[in-house]
Amino acid sequence: MNKGIKRKKPVCRTEARNGAGNKRQLGQGEGKARKRRDKQAVSNKEQHSISYTLSRAQTVVVEYTHDSNTDMFQIGRSTETPIDFVVTDTLLPGGQSQADGQTVQSTISRFACRIICQRNPPYSARIYAAGFDSSKNIFLGEKAAKWRMQDGQMDGLTTNGVLVMHPRHGFSQGSKPGVWREMSVCGSVFTLRETRSSQQRGKMVDSESNELVDGSLVDLCGATLLWRTAAGLARTPTVKHLEALRQELNAGRPQCPVGLNTLAFPSLRRKDVPDEKQPWAYLRCGHVHGYHGWGGRRDPAVDAERQERECPMCRTRGPYKPLWLGCEAGFYLDAEPPTHAFVPCGHVCSGMTTAYWSQIPLPHGTHAFHAACPFCIQPLGVEAGCVRLIFQSPLD
Repeated sequence: MNKGIKRKKPVCRTEARNGAGNKRQLGQGEGKARKRRDKQAVSNKEQHSISYTLSRAQTVVVEYTHDSNTDMFQIGRSTETPIDFVVTDTLLPGGQSQADGQTVQSTISRFACRIICQRNPPYSARIYAAGFDSSKNIFLGEKAAKWRMQDGQMDGLTTNGVLVMHPRHGFSQGSKPGVWREMSVCGSVFTLRETRSSQQRGKMVDSESNELVDGSLVDLCGATLLWRTAAGLARTPTVKHLEALRQELNAGRPQCPVGLNTLAFPSLRRKDVPDEKQPWAYLRCGHVHGYHGWGGRRDPAVDAERQERECPMCRTRGPYKPLWLGCEAGFYLDAEPPTHAFVPCGHVCSGMTTAYWSQIPLPHGTHAFHAACPFCIQPLGVEAGCVRLIFQSPLD
């Protein structure tokens, strides 16, 4: 964490223009003096600055001063000291590697973004693209998207961008997904570029701001973060409450309609191998069973990877998966019992939570968007992203 900073007036270093718009070459002494000041600003480890390279002959350096009313937190892939929260690429189930065994190169920036938080009420938090490195500098190269605004200030975008989506109506009952926008280095809001790394910026959206709200999603092109406020977390279920819901569900003694054995959700800590009493479900229809072989197969690991099986209750074909309770309380929109499962991964949580996340198009790679389970980031089914579970009690 660093003390917050605020921008000073930018200084154009290397060349200037006269009133007629023609280039005016700097005098030898004047040019050397400006280059010397420029070098001092960039090399000064106590001075935050952003360098905008417009061409080989022109660079604009914007200096920042400390702000005692805010704190700055930085997020990125780097493990260097300036990064407060280190993030790595989200790996889909099955891993993420190339055919030759080499790991796919990360698309997350080493210094991806920074968040400036007010120290005093209302404690607002604003997000900006790019973070300062160990020398307290941000460099936007010649190929990066950058421009001069009407007030003369410089602004720009990072290579793969920082995308933000604010939910409508908060992160609770009645929440609806918002529209994905891109944040600039100076915190302006833009529509998305045609491609993630295009040098042509989108249109500025003056009616929206870079202030994060409860439930805001921040995508760093390889990892998506969920922003929760203190007030929002106070309304979410605790891990203790989720454990109580698990025990209450097991106390109902749900049964497998085929083997008639009692089922029980395991502890919230997920294991690699399903338990013997673990519930399984046909995720097209929602019927909950215990694990049972089909056609002579008795290997749960193999069956969990199979695409479809036929439900013996209603003959519907669909994914047959073990059910796991989602244990990250921050993803829940309410504290209701776990009645629904995501398709096709089998993570279980409340109906409102599955309905919300099934509507959210999360950025995938540099071009695509698709809904995904928040607990494991596996893409959801195209036809249905969630299903209501049908348990059989001992009295049925």
